[in-house]
Amino acid sequence: MSGESDLRKLLSGMRPELNEGRYVFCTVPGPAVPPGTAPVATVREPEGLTLVLRQEDADAAGLAYDYTAGWITLRIHSALAAVGLTAAFAAELGAHGLSCNVMAGYHHDHLFVAADRAAEAVTVLEELAARSARD
Repeated sequence: MSGESDLRKLLSGMRPELNEGRYVFCTVPGPAVPPGTAPVATVREPEGLTLVLRQEDADAAGLAYDYTAGWITLRIHSALAAVGLTAAFAAELGAHGLSCNVMAGYHHDHLFVAADRAAEAVTVLEELAARSARD
C-alpha cells in the first residue's frame, strides 16, 4: 500500500493526533534495549542506542534524559518519498517557536515536541491543515 505524495493533500489531511503520555529520549551503550522498557522508537548510532520511550519507563529503569516530549502522530499515510511535508510543518511550528523532532514510520510521520507545548503544537498543525484545504 503506497502512501500519499501530493503535498496539498498531505497538509490538508494530516489530522495531527496527540498520543497520551510523556516521552523522553535516552541513550544506552550497546545494541540491547534495557529489560523492562518498551521503546516506541530506537535509533542505532555509533555513540549508542537512542530510545524514545514513556517517561515512566525511563524513570523505572533509571535512565537519564533531559528532554520531555509530547508525541504527535500525523494521521495521513504519507509516502516515504513525499517531498515537502516535513519542511512545511517544521516551518510552521518554527514560526511559533516550537521545536520538533521527527521520525517517519512506514505509514505515518511522528513528531516529538516539548511536552508543555504539545497541545499548542496540535493547534498550529490543525490550523495549517485547514489553511491548506482552503488554498
